[in-house]
Amino acid sequence: MCPHMDLPAPTPIERCRKRAGLLVIQASSPLSSRIENMKKTWVLFYLDYQDHRLATQFIFKQLEHNSNLSQYLLESVTPSIFTALKILSISASALVSAPQFLFRPGEVLPRDRADGLSITIKYLGTTTITPPAASASTAPLVLGLQVNRLLVMSSSNPSRHFAFALLIPLVLAAANYASLHQQVLGFLGYHSTVSSLPAVTIPQATLVGTVIDNAFPTPVEAFLGFPYAAAPTGALRFAKPVAVQPGNETFKADAFGPRCPGKQLLPPGGGEDIWSENCLTANIFRPTSLPKDKKVPVMVYIHGGAFNRGTAKMHNTASMVGYATEAFVAVSFNYRIGALGFLNSKVTEKEGLLNLGLHDQVLMLEWVRDNIAAFGGDEGDVTLVGLSAGAHSEQIGHHIMNINSPHQYPLFHKAVIESGGPTSRALHPYDSGLHEEQFQMFLTLTSCSGLSDTAILPCLRNASEASIVEASNTVFAHWNPSVRWAWQPVIDKDLISRRPLSAWKSGNYANVPILTGFNHNEGTMYVPKTTTTSAQFREFWAELLPHLGNEELDVVEQLYPDPAVYPDSEYLDTRGLDVGAQYKRLEAAYGHYAYVCPVRQTAQFSKTPVYLYHWATNRTILGGANHGDQMWYETFDPSTTSVSSTHKELAGVFHDYIVSFVLTGDPNAVKGRWKRPVWEAWGKKGEQEHKTMVFGAGNDERAGGKGKGVIAELLNDTWGSKQCEFWWSQTPNVED
Repeated sequence: MCPHMDLPAPTPIERCRKRAGLLVIQASSPLSSRIENMKKTWVLFYLDYQDHRLATQFIFKQLEHNSNLSQYLLESVTPSIFTALKILSISASALVSAPQFLFRPGEVLPRDRADGLSITIKYLGTTTITPPAASASTAPLVLGLQVNRLLVMSSSNPSRHFAFALLIPLVLAAANYASLHQQVLGFLGYHSTVSSLPAVTIPQATLVGTVIDNAFPTPVEAFLGFPYAAAPTGALRFAKPVAVQPGNETFKADAFGPRCPGKQLLPPGGGEDIWSENCLTANIFRPTSLPKDKKVPVMVYIHGGAFNRGTAKMHNTASMVGYATEAFVAVSFNYRIGALGFLNSKVTEKEGLLNLGLHDQVLMLEWVRDNIAAFGGDEGDVTLVGLSAGAHSEQIGHHIMNINSPHQYPLFHKAVIESGGPTSRALHPYDSGLHEEQFQMFLTLTSCSGLSDTAILPCLRNASEASIVEASNTVFAHWNPSVRWAWQPVIDKDLISRRPLSAWKSGNYANVPILTGFNHNEGTMYVPKTTTTSAQFREFWAELLPHLGNEELDVVEQLYPDPAVYPDSEYLDTRGLDVGAQYKRLEAAYGHYAYVCPVRQTAQFSKTPVYLYHWATNRTILGGANHGDQMWYETFDPSTTSVSSTHKELAGVFHDYIVSFVLTGDPNAVKGRWKRPVWEAWGKKGEQEHKTMVFGAGNDERAGGKGKGVIAELLNDTWGSKQCEFWWSQTPNVED
C-alpha cells in the first residue's frame, strides 16, 4: 500500500501506485551521491493532477518534523500549483533573503520564462525580488539555481529548507517548460525527460510517457514499450496473442521494449539492443501541439526483416512526427518473428496456430481501433506503412487481401507499401514439403523430434528461450538466401485464404489508396557476391525456383544479357569491386523478381489510385540504391540530413510526400516544408501511363561521388517493365 500522508517520514520503497490520483513514491538513490556531505534521504514524488496540494502539505509536514530531510522534488505539477500555494498561505518571506535561488542577478532569460517568473513573484506578494530581464531569444537557457551553494548550506537553517523545497515547483510553475526541468534534474543526477509527463488513461492502464525534443520543430510525446498483448511465454508460447486485460495500474512508458528474438542485421536504433521473448510491445508518438477540437489521422508502421529479424525502433517514427507540419499520431510495434511467429506445419495447423506473427499484427490493429482516440487519433483514418517484409503480401498486402475477418476492412484505410507487394514471393500452403522439412530440422535442434504430434508443442513450450532462438536462426540460415526462406507466412484458410494473384484478379479485396515503390538495387544483399560464371547464374535460378524449366531459364538468360557473351551488356561490372563477374547481373534479376515486379503489379491491378516511386540515389558503390535505403529519408533521420544539403532536401521532400499521403491519401495535398513537384497517380493508358516519381537519380554523394542528381522528377518510367512481364507470367507457376 502507499504510505499515508501522515507518516513521520517517507518510506524508501521502489514504487507505489494508487489510482484515484494520490502519490507514486520512488527511491532516487542516484541523487544522494551528489550530496555525500549532507547524507540525506531523497524521495521523488510523481504527482497526478489533483495531488499537488496534499503532496505540498506532506512536504512541509516532513520538513517540520524531520530536520534531516534536505529536499523533495515535485516531478509533475499542474498550473494549479498556484492554487496549492495560496491554499497553504505560503509566504514569500523565506525567499526574500535569497532571491538568487530563483535566478542569478542580472541574468537574461527568454521572454516567455521571464514573464512567467515575474507573474509568480507578483503572485507571491513580494516586491523585494527584482524580476529578471527578458530577451527575444527562445533558445532554452538554464536558470541560475546555484544548486551548488544550496547543497552546502547548513541543514539547521529552516528557511533554506523551505526555499529549497519550493524552488523546483515555483520555477516549474512559472516557466512550465520541459527542457528547463530536464536540465535542472540532470544537474542533480536524475535524468527525467519532462517536467509534466504526458499521461493517457486507457482501459488497460494509465500510460505515463515522455517527451522527445531532439530539436524537432515540434516536440513529440512518446508512449514507449507498453504491452498490447500478454507475454507470449510459457503456455502462450506458440499460441495466438492474448489481449491485455483491463486494469488500473500505472505504466511508465518512457523506453522501448525489447525486440523479438531474431538475428538483427541492421542497427536497431534507440540505444542498447535488448531482445526477449516477451516482446509484444507498442509505441505511440504524437506532437505536443495536437488540436483539441478534432481527432487526427493515424499511421501504423509495420517493420520489415524477412519475418526473421527487425524491430519497431529501427524506424525513427518520432522524427517523422516531429518534422511534420500537420499533426498525426503514429504507432509502431513488435510482432513475433522467426519460428516463434511462423512455426507453420501440419502440427501447428491442427491447433489453429499458423501465422502467429500476423495474428499479433491484427491484434495490434484492433488495439488501435479501440484505443487510439484516447491519444487524439482518428480510428476511422488509419494508414498502414511498411517496408520489405512489412509491405509484402504476407503483411500489409494480405491485410488488404483478407476477406474472411468481418472487422478487417475498417482497421485501416490507406497503405504505404515500400519494396514489397501483394504478389511478392511465392506463397505456399502450410503443409508444403519444404515447410515440413524445415519444421523437422527445428524439432531436431530443440530435442523435440520423434515425439507424437500431441507431445511436440508441450516439449517446445518447455524448451529454453535460448535453444528456441538458436534453432530458429539456424534453420533460417540454412535456407538463406532463398525465396523459400524458413519461417514465412503461409496460406492458412484464415488470414491468408488464397494466393495473392488470385486475390488481385478477383477484385475482391480492400480497395484503399496506395503509395508504393521500389529501389533500383533491391537484390544486392540477397544474392551471392561470388557469382562468377554464367553457369552459376543459371544454377541459382534453377535452385531458387525449381518449377522453371529450361525454356523459362533461357528466357531469364535473354532478359538479362550475359556480360561474358555481350560486352555491351548493362550488367558488365566495371566498378573494380571484389565481387564475381555475374553478381551485378544476378542482383538485378533477383531485385526485379522479388521486389520491383510485385510493386509494378500492385500498380497494374489496383482499382484505386496508386502513387508509384523509384528510389535511385546510390548509398554505396556496391549496394547502389539498396533495399530499404529510403526508410531513413521518410523519417527525416539525421543520418541522411547530415550528408549534404542535397540529401537534406531529398529527405525533406520524401518525408513531406509520405506524411501528406498519411494525412490525406494524396502526397500533394499538404504543403509541407519543402517545394516539390506534383506527384500524379500511376495510370495504365494515355498520359498517365507509367507515371513514376524518381528520387535522387544521379546522386552518388554517399557513395563517395560528387554527383548531386535530381531530387525528384515525375517520369514515364518503364525501367524493368519488360522483365516484369515475364516474372508476372511465372507467379501462378509455383512449386509446393
